[in-house]
Amino acid sequence: MADVSTQPSRSRDLDKLLLRAGNLVDPNFEPGQELRDDLQTYVKVLVVGAGGLGCELLKDLALSGFRNLEVIDMDRIEVSNLNRQFLFRLEDVGKPKAEVAAKRVMERISDVNIVPHFCRIEDKDIEFYNDFNIIALGLDSIEARSYINSVACSFLEYDSDDNPRQETIKPMVDGGTEGFKGHARVIVPGVTPCFECTIWLFPPQVKFPLCTLAETPRTAAHCIEYAHLIKWNEVHGGKAFDPDEPEHMKWVHNEAVKRAELFGIPGVTYSLTQGVVKNIIPAIASTNAIISAACALETLKIASGCSKTLSNYLTYNGAEGLHTKVTEFVKDNDCLICGPGVLIELDPSITLQKFIDLLEGHDKLQLSKASVTHRGKNLYMQAPPVLEEMTRSNLTLLLFNLMGKVSKDIVHVTGTTSKNDQKSSCLRKLRVAFKGVDGVTDMDTAGGA
Repeated sequence: MADVSTQPSRSRDLDKLLLRAGNLVDPNFEPGQELRDDLQTYVKVLVVGAGGLGCELLKDLALSGFRNLEVIDMDRIEVSNLNRQFLFRLEDVGKPKAEVAAKRVMERISDVNIVPHFCRIEDKDIEFYNDFNIIALGLDSIEARSYINSVACSFLEYDSDDNPRQETIKPMVDGGTEGFKGHARVIVPGVTPCFECTIWLFPPQVKFPLCTLAETPRTAAHCIEYAHLIKWNEVHGGKAFDPDEPEHMKWVHNEAVKRAELFGIPGVTYSLTQGVVKNIIPAIASTNAIISAACALETLKIASGCSKTLSNYLTYNGAEGLHTKVTEFVKDNDCLICGPGVLIELDPSITLQKFIDLLEGHDKLQLSKASVTHRGKNLYMQAPPVLEEMTRSNLTLLLFNLMGKVSKDIVHVTGTTSKNDQKSSCLRKLRVAFKGVDGVTDMDTAGGA
């Protein structure tokens, strides 16, 4: 038997990255045992999603030296998950994915602490996400990615020169897989493109003509969408369909089976029903492993500075041979989510009504019939009538007070703009600063009482 003392350490490869200098390291990189200890002690990483990619991410991050991990997922384990979500067993079916994934990784890797959260990502307040140094995404939904992206970017602050404040940046590492294809990307809000900057990368979702669904269905997907889009409303009236509610999904599946039998169409399964309704493309274990490895490495780079990070979007295609490519996308400076917004300096005595009037005559904005929101709260809404009536009393109040007496904060404005005699609705992100508050001077003041 070999002497245990001569066997290579499990952290041998990690030590090569963290304990010695290199030519591609970050300027602030300081190799040594202290760095590795700090990585284990102080760095907190949140993994969003505990499915095929999330399971791999938890395992890879734990093996990469991270000891403070948390994972959030709202789903329970299903039999169809077991072929690729390797942390789960048959006896786990019906249990929360986050809880089982955390337990299995901690059983196999000593000294790692993983806190599971079995809930929707929207159920956590904003400050929950602010506790983490890095957020790693293993999601299969565009909507969920967009939500986490907006949350991370909400912490971002800019200085007077429109440069992002380093201490407010919340880095994200995003992975995604579709069959034999996948991507890994680094999102540094304010520096690299955020998710919304490159939303055009995602193809439009497939939509079926309603006449086909109602009259001449030809595929199993047609039967499922008929049950989802038409039959549900006929039976349930105004009750909203929730794709994350198992009873709702089972009802759609049962109705789709009846529809398929009526037209002699095979292939309607519960798994396919989920895929069609939630626009999920089946995943493959090998693709998940490859993309997770890339995401875990980028997370380690961000946390330690041991190498330059990916710049900034990696694509992988293993359908025919092997093809990988890195593309550097450019940040959209006018992005409503991660951009600094149009700076407007106001007198603290300006009312909401005068602020709305000001927008119409503003050189850059020229917005008429504006609705204003601040941190998700409706300050004034032009429509529908019920909301207009509810928020009308705010028009005579001071904007400074409505914004919680906070200067240099973001408000979102929806209104109508004219270009070439064509009117169109638009959304604008404004950075409102108040004169005499937090160092704002009289220069370039955009309005007053």
